[in-house]
Amino acid sequence: MGTGQVMHELIKELFPICRSITGNGVRKSLSIIKKYLPELKLYEIPSGSECFDWTVPDEWNIFDAYVESESGERVIDFKENNLHVLNYSMAVDKTVPFEELNDHLYSLPDQPDAVPYMTSYYDRRWGFCISQNKRQTLTKGNYKVFIDSSLKPGSLTYADLLIPGESSQEILISTYICHPSMANNELSGPALATYLAKWLMEKKRRFTYRIVFVPETIGAICYLGQNLHIMKEKVVAGFQLTCVGDDRTYSFLPSRNGNSLSDRVARHELKWAVENFHSYSFLDRGSDERQYCSPGVDLPVISIMRSKYGQFPEYHTSLDDLTLVTVSGLQGSFERHVNCINILEQNYFYRSTTLGEPQLSKRGLRSTLGAGKGLPLDSKHLSNFLAYCDGSLDLLGIADKIAVYSLDLIPLAKRLLEEGLIKKVNNNE
Repeated sequence: MGTGQVMHELIKELFPICRSITGNGVRKSLSIIKKYLPELKLYEIPSGSECFDWTVPDEWNIFDAYVESESGERVIDFKENNLHVLNYSMAVDKTVPFEELNDHLYSLPDQPDAVPYMTSYYDRRWGFCISQNKRQTLTKGNYKVFIDSSLKPGSLTYADLLIPGESSQEILISTYICHPSMANNELSGPALATYLAKWLMEKKRRFTYRIVFVPETIGAICYLGQNLHIMKEKVVAGFQLTCVGDDRTYSFLPSRNGNSLSDRVARHELKWAVENFHSYSFLDRGSDERQYCSPGVDLPVISIMRSKYGQFPEYHTSLDDLTLVTVSGLQGSFERHVNCINILEQNYFYRSTTLGEPQLSKRGLRSTLGAGKGLPLDSKHLSNFLAYCDGSLDLLGIADKIAVYSLDLIPLAKRLLEEGLIKKVNNNE
């Protein structure tokens, strides 16, 4: 079974769970992921904790909810779709006239078949989400509204996994786990993070990898509150995983800096590995890159997505279901991130060990038979690669300079190292 397929199976396992920024839905989801990553560590941040300019809210859990007509018909039922309840709704149990109920309903007139995803984390209210078509069938009369939820002091849960490498320098891989049943926007990121972690643990690693699962926004802020001093010192590249499951396109969102190592490797990979992609500005941000790239934090975090959040019609609705994410879409996202990591793992600065151009033919790196029509392609790439090995450019820099895919340069660099024609250096040597 391919990686895209097993990622899709994990999404199916997680899909029914009602999650929010706090509560048992997050814990249950992380406990499932921990079956795949046994060394994953879970942490609890108490309600009321101050994290930078934010305060961890009370913990929310929901058990049941419905709206029932006078005839006893359940016109809205949380058990049919957990998006039907305004996320973080306070408890309610009363009978109200249609006019009052209508003030607490949320729908999308321009997407009449979709149930919207709505939240109210920091202001206490109750409400239900419903398709516009269903809403238009409701008639005047009295309705029983019932939400069995708790909103009280508890904690916020997040998890991380450190996968050590030869260097203490870190690559951050972060995703969020806080939305209810949506497949691409919510679950494709955690599925990708899980299987990237599993892949990383099976390979020799130059870098240390910090894999992070947090509730979006407040969870990332809490995580930074606990780990910022270490991350600012050690993180050299970072990837925010979100919306990586559909099969439509690729999208790139840069860091605030726009020219970090993460930006460079992502642009390079997308340029060479896919036919076309949408490139966005940091002004189009919307996920946890907002926190990781904020002033004073300044971590080099980017996103390689499929269809970008907010740009596909199913976003934040019930239409973002298991049919939207595909095995091939997930597989492609896995391959893009694996390629970026493989490039970063070999992204050294190189310096030539000879004065003048080395004689390649005596090392079997070039034919001794003169050719008037130019060099074979590998020989040309190798010669051009050597021409820029002055210690000022890393592998990515040379690849961009000579217009060659970095993954194609890596075996050439290894051969030159074996022949002693280049050496790895610090860029300040």
